[in-house]
Amino acid sequence: MKKLLLFCILTGYSAMQAQTALVFVYFTDKPNKAAFYANPLSELTQKALNRRTTLGISLNDQDAPIEASYLQNLQNLGFTVTDYSKWLNGATVNATPAQITLLQAQPYVQSVESFARNSTGGTKMANINKWDNISGTHKTITTFDYGSGAAQVDQVNLRPLHLAGYTGSGISIAVIDAGFPTVDTGSAFSRLWANNHIKAGYDFVTKTSNIYNTSLSTHGSVVLGAIGGYIESTFVGSAPDADFYLYRSENATVEIPEEEIYWIEAAEEADRKGVDIITSSLGYYTFDDSRYNYTYANMNGTTSFIARAAEIAANKGIFVLIAAGNSGAQPWHYILTPADNAKVFSIGSVDASGNSSGFSSFGPNSAGIIKPDGSTRGTATTTVYNNTTTTASGTSIATPIAAGGAACLIQAFPTMNRDLMRTKLRQTASLYPNHTDQMGYGILNFGSLYNSTLNTSELVRKEKFAIFPNPVKNILNIASESDIKSLEIYDNLGRFIRKNTGEKSIKVEDFAKGVYYLKIQTKDRVYYEKFIKE
Repeated sequence: MKKLLLFCILTGYSAMQAQTALVFVYFTDKPNKAAFYANPLSELTQKALNRRTTLGISLNDQDAPIEASYLQNLQNLGFTVTDYSKWLNGATVNATPAQITLLQAQPYVQSVESFARNSTGGTKMANINKWDNISGTHKTITTFDYGSGAAQVDQVNLRPLHLAGYTGSGISIAVIDAGFPTVDTGSAFSRLWANNHIKAGYDFVTKTSNIYNTSLSTHGSVVLGAIGGYIESTFVGSAPDADFYLYRSENATVEIPEEEIYWIEAAEEADRKGVDIITSSLGYYTFDDSRYNYTYANMNGTTSFIARAAEIAANKGIFVLIAAGNSGAQPWHYILTPADNAKVFSIGSVDASGNSSGFSSFGPNSAGIIKPDGSTRGTATTTVYNNTTTTASGTSIATPIAAGGAACLIQAFPTMNRDLMRTKLRQTASLYPNHTDQMGYGILNFGSLYNSTLNTSELVRKEKFAIFPNPVKNILNIASESDIKSLEIYDNLGRFIRKNTGEKSIKVEDFAKGVYYLKIQTKDRVYYEKFIKE
């Protein structure tokens, strides 16, 4: 399988014996669901319930816990049961054809579905290193020196939200990945710990909490760094004040279908905790045992177990972002699952100039739905690992940039329907209404969505203003219908330079030539404009 993993070089894996296959056993019902409806807090946190209330989403049977006695019944039949899904209402076991017949005869079993897609197997697929290199919630008005992260933040026009105080504060992001070494010790992540932004973590592969083990893949650490990493005057992630739940669902040394159910379990736990966003730079189409391989026809958004679960997560009000894949230059050049699901916001990669990265996977999905949805920078993108900045390439690193932008938007507009938010992100991307098979609707533009939403809000009075001259040599003037409370200027790295209060002009004659950013605070709102100093 072409998984989006850093330094993922597969080691030896013994394929399952031909007579057994991984299957999903669907149960008939949830006998104790009435108890759940009477006390939803027995299964979901208050934050999870609040998300549903805010977005007008009702509880349903998927939210109720799985029937424990059914799991015990499977064990009584001799099966080892370690993984199950309340959303899909069933469990995974390895079974022979005869055992499948036995399972289907049980009164509590609705059906049995195999993960295997074809009868032949045992062929281990080559894997390619997909990262080219590694070298109303509350808001706090925060300014940052973005350092080497400035270009990728500005490419998606995220700075207007940051300057307005929307930096992800109070928004929860679940990062589902392959491991998080050094996140617990590296100085690049110390700000997250100091501000209590790391909320929890779990390894669904080993069923332990040892997600920081240094023997694990560093992929998740680098993904997290692009969102929440922070090094003073050097780098700032796309949502540095968000809260994080870190879940490992991927074993980087093998490629097995069980990883799909691990991901589903992680997504269900994220929902229990009340997360707002799931971001995952993982994707599937081939496995060590080729019986489980997918075809392009299977990339229809509903065939794979993981795609079905990703849609359920989205229907719970979670904004789900998935990397499109890094197969663009390979014989298989299509998107991977679960990026193929219509409710998933899948992310392609572009370079610093806004051109598609050669490795970025192609859409659409096999049902004809445009994929990816949009793109961010994934070529030579800056992030952090351990104590320092580093660069990485892949849709793996493009996706967390977009996830951070989504966190800032949700902080700014917490009641906005998530389907509408996804639609608006597509409509404000650089190519809309056109698209390409590699970029989707183009480079995302979070600031455009933010400003257009403010301008159409009944709560905000529209104002007309202009800044002039631009480019400017000496004095920058602001023409506005209303009084200006303050003017603030930031340089291209995000560093605060100067402030005027109660005036409609500001001196810039002593500034060096270059690009600057003007923050205009009126009574009702904040404007954000770029200008050039000659």
